[in-house]
Amino acid sequence: MFVLLSTSGVSSAQQPPSDDPAEKIKAIQIQYLTKKLDLTTEEAQKFLPVYNNYTSEVEQLIAERRQKRELERLSTDNADDAARKNMDKELKYEKRLLDIRSRYSTEFQRVLPGRKAGMVFKSEREFRNIMINHLNSQRMNRMGQGGGLRRRP
Repeated sequence: MFVLLSTSGVSSAQQPPSDDPAEKIKAIQIQYLTKKLDLTTEEAQKFLPVYNNYTSEVEQLIAERRQKRELERLSTDNADDAARKNMDKELKYEKRLLDIRSRYSTEFQRVLPGRKAGMVFKSEREFRNIMINHLNSQRMNRMGQGGGLRRRP
């Protein structure tokens, strides 16, 4: 797993290299899922377009949520009313996310064997946790390399 995270020219045979960190992470994620799900070439050809559509919809929902939060942050509503509205909006967001995941669960089952389709969301969560741990580790290493207190000689 560390090898996947530490290589920057991931999947260069399939896609041109990108300097965009988000694109690099997405390429690493696709490589991770392909390996974790043990996809054949034929399965990958069917799965990846569906998965890309799924991630696109999720990213769009997240961007919409982020944008609405920014707008709400600027408003000057009553704190209690704002809290109620935020709770309702958060529940609506979670429902929309669940709807997307439910719809794509069916799509994944259509293009993959049941065992592999059942592992998509779990593998995606595992990848996210690995990335979070990796990024936290990098941050801690940077803090230890000059970010801490200096001792007098």
